[in-house]
Formats: sequence, structure tokens, C-alpha cells
Amino acid sequence: MTDNATTQLQQLLNDEWAFRLKEDPLFATDVGDHRYDDRLPSVTEADYQRRLDQARSFLDRSGEIDRAQLSRSDQLNLDIFRRVKQDEVAELEYRSYLMPIDRMGGFHTNFAELPNFLALESARDYENYIARLRGFKEYVAQYIELMRVGIRSGYRPPTVALNSVADSIKPHLIDDATQSLLFAPFKKFPDTINAARQKDLTDRARKAIETSVTPAYRSLMQFVTDEYLPAARSDIAASALPNGQAFYEHRVRLFTSLNLTPQQVHDTGLSEVKRIRAEMEAIIQKVDFKGSFKDFVEFLRTDPRFYVTSPEALMKEVSFILKKMDGELPKLFKTLPRMPYGIRPVPAYAAPSTTTAYYFQPAGDGTRAGFYYVNTYNLKARPLYELEALSLHEAVPGHHLQIALQQELENIPIFRRFTGFTAFVEGWGLYAERLGLEVGFYQDPYNDFGRLTYEMWRACRLVVDTGLHTLGWSRQRAIDLMADNTALTLLNISNEVDRYISMPGQAVAYKTGELKIRELRSITERELGSKFDVREFHDVLLRAGAVPLDVLETIIKSWIEEVKRR
Repeated sequence: MTDNATTQLQQLLNDEWAFRLKEDPLFATDVGDHRYDDRLPSVTEADYQRRLDQARSFLDRSGEIDRAQLSRSDQLNLDIFRRVKQDEVAELEYRSYLMPIDRMGGFHTNFAELPNFLALESARDYENYIARLRGFKEYVAQYIELMRVGIRSGYRPPTVALNSVADSIKPHLIDDATQSLLFAPFKKFPDTINAARQKDLTDRARKAIETSVTPAYRSLMQFVTDEYLPAARSDIAASALPNGQAFYEHRVRLFTSLNLTPQQVHDTGLSEVKRIRAEMEAIIQKVDFKGSFKDFVEFLRTDPRFYVTSPEALMKEVSFILKKMDGELPKLFKTLPRMPYGIRPVPAYAAPSTTTAYYFQPAGDGTRAGFYYVNTYNLKARPLYELEALSLHEAVPGHHLQIALQQELENIPIFRRFTGFTAFVEGWGLYAERLGLEVGFYQDPYNDFGRLTYEMWRACRLVVDTGLHTLGWSRQRAIDLMADNTALTLLNISNEVDRYISMPGQAVAYKTGELKIRELRSITERELGSKFDVREFHDVLLRAGAVPLDVLETIIKSWIEEVKRR
């Protein structure tokens, strides 16, 4: 180990982190660096080209470091840094940034959520927020021009990916600025800001919304309606994009973090569907249901006992499940995050076209908890038998536990505290659903069927995503496969399939990651026998943060050998 190699690596990591924060002020705010709180990113094509050039430069610099001269921990830091930069270069080279919005959301919905994710405690905080409101008009104009470049270059989303985009814009087309979602922070100020300053800030915010925010949303609506939707392509496959087959193969490697082909992923999915289906059939027999699998699923989708009649009742059910799990966590984990989590309903303007739930990570400076967002739209599509698996995935022991713990790690560079490899993060979430079996969840066979239907859902993703993007599958064929093998409601299924069309490759991460984690646990149990400790296993699994799956395998197998030597 030499000081020179270590110094080179540290300087590289510092330079890259500084560049990333300056290029993306919203990310900087989120991780707790407040130097750029009055700015929005610049998103012209020239900006993305500059970022590509800089990513290549960082990658070149990383290749000049003598890895053999680094400590073992810094070798891992270097390897992960190179992996991140290689993925970034590939993604920029495929120009996916030219399609920045879809039915799942985009920059316009993220901006609307700013009041929920900023700590506005001083007049300066409000000043910075107003500056961002004023900058939104130019921000949207840049994105519109970026999408026009995409239209001219053949990077056009499929029509189905743009359905409901207009619905996510409409709530922001208001005549009274005080009715804007972005005006919310000015309805209640901290006591530390005097009345005169409050009035001044309120007046300036109203003007910023009237002259920047609302006109920007109007121009975006006009563009989507008059230009983007008419230009959308009818073909739903990613392979229809420029260099599309190579792009999708890259996406599979990106989201699985493994060197897998789409066909390998597809075949794994078919195998998992068959295995899980047998377990589901066993539960149908256990509850003595008289009828076919299809009849049982229809019963689950329609029987009133499985549904609540108010959003408040759904949120209470979720709260009870999570409070119960909170008390079981010490049985599974040695180390728990300090940061708490909360639950919120998905915003009404986004709920109709958004999936069942999602998670937002805590602020990096500790000023905001993590939040589990539950979709309370169309309660007939939100069955109770899904809630245990869903909540364990999104909050604890799933996303919140893993991500909040990663942000609190002190033994890794800052870039790794805020880097997520999808196969690890989502694989952990799916693995976390199964952990409920070990601490008393899924006692009701219908809830256990819900757990299996969620696992089947992720297995179907391997089949459906690859089928849609490389094997010529139609949207309806994908819907039919999921409807025939899961108890998900038809609304959820259609939303999910449209999500896979909109986000090529992302959906294959979940089951791939979970299978790898379960494989590594099985290996550990076999190798350590009576010395196996699930709390210790989870500690080793999580204390390096999110890593590629092949790196995770190396970490776990090295630890096994260390335990055996001891």
C-alpha cells in the first residue's frame, strides 16, 4: 500500500463528488450540501455531452491508479467507482436522457414534490426556494428542447408510456397562485421569520408562480399535447430505438449488475413462475377453495372482505403492520438505522398512473425522514392481502432499513453512501418480504398468498420485461401472463406493464437480486452450519452499502472463510 495511490484515489473521489453536486443542485440539496440550494440543474444536450466527457475523464483517471498499491477497502472503493462510471458512460452514450418523462413521472412531478423534501427553516431557505421557482420556466424550456432533439433523433417514447402524462400536469394549471402545490410553504412560516418578511416572501412567491411556474407547466402541457404525443412511436419495444437491441442488453446488465443476456433472464423467469405457481396452488388447497386458480384469483379480486372503504382505513392497516415489524427487527438485525420513517399517501395528482407504493429516502443531512408512499387511489385495487408483503418491502426491513443504514455508514466514501445498485436495493426489498416468515407474519393463508403473488409478480417481470423489449411480445400478452399467474388487480397489472414499457430493464433487477441474496444465504448456512447467525449475516450483507451482486458474492464468501478460520 502506498500513499501515492491512496492520495490519487481520494483526490479522484473528491473531484467527482464536487462535480456531481455542482451539476445537480437538487441532488446536492437532497444529500445535505446546501451550497446550491437556489439553483436547478442545466439540462441542455451540451450539458449532457459535457457530463459524458467528464465521466470518461474520471474513468481514465481511475485506470491510472495502481490498484495493487491500495488497501483492501480502497480496492473495493476503486472497483465500485469504476463500475459506477462505466455504467454512467454507457447510459449517456445511449442518450436515454432524451426521453425524460413518462407516465410514471419525470422532472415535472419531482419539482412539484419539492415542498415535501425541503427543510424551510429560515428566510434564506425561503429565498432559495423562490429562486428555484423563478428558474423553473427555463428548466422546463430546456427539457422541452431536449425532447425535441429526441424526436428528431428517433428517441421517441411509445405512446403507452405517455398516457396520463397530461394528467400529471393538469393540477398545476391554476389561475390562483395560492392554490399551487408549490405555494404550500408560504401558508405557514416558522416563528423565527417576522410578519413583514413573511409578507414580502409570500408576495414574491406568488409572483414567481404566476410568471414562471404556471407558464412553464402550460408550455409543457402544450408541448406534450401538440408535439410529443403525436410523435410517439407505436412500437413498445426498446429494440425499436436507435441501436435499441444493444441499449436493452446494456440495461439488463445495468439493472442486474451481472453479465446476463435477456434470454438468460427470460429463462430464469419462466423457471421461477413455475416454482411459485406450485406454492400458490398449495395454499388454494389449504383453504379448501372449490374451483380453479383463475376462480380463486377472481374471488380475491372481488370479495369485499379483502378491501377497505376509506384511505384512512388503508393507512391504519399499513401502520399496524409496520409497528408490529418494528418490534421484531432486533431478532433479525444487529445494526438498525437511527433515522425513522413515516408513511404518506401518494399525491392525488400522480396516484391514478402510479404503482401501488414507493419509498423516498431520507435527506442526507438528517433533516427529513424516509417516507413510504401508499397509493390510496381506487381502493378496490388495493387488497389487504398484499399489505404485509408490500409494507415489509417498502419500509422495514426493506428499503428504509437498508437505505437509511447505508446513508449512516461511516466506513465508506460519501459517493457510496448515496449510490444504489438496483439489483441490490430491490433484491433486498424482495428478500425483506420473505423475512416476514421468520418473525410471525403471513399467518393468514390469504396474506401468505399475497406474499407469493408479490414474488410471482417479480418473477413475471423477468419474463415480461424481456418479452416486451426483445422477443416481440404485445402489451396484452404481458398483461395476460401476469393476470393468469398473480392475484394483482387488473388496474395494478396494466399500470405495471406500462411501467415496464416506459422503463426498459429496470424490472428485472428485483428477482435477480433476491435470488442472489437467497443463494448467498443458503451457501452461508451450509458452510457455517451451527455457527450461522442470521443477524451477523445481515450485518455483513448491509454494512458495505449497496454493491453489485458479483461484489456482494465476493464479500460474503470472504467473510465465510474468515469465520471458518476463527
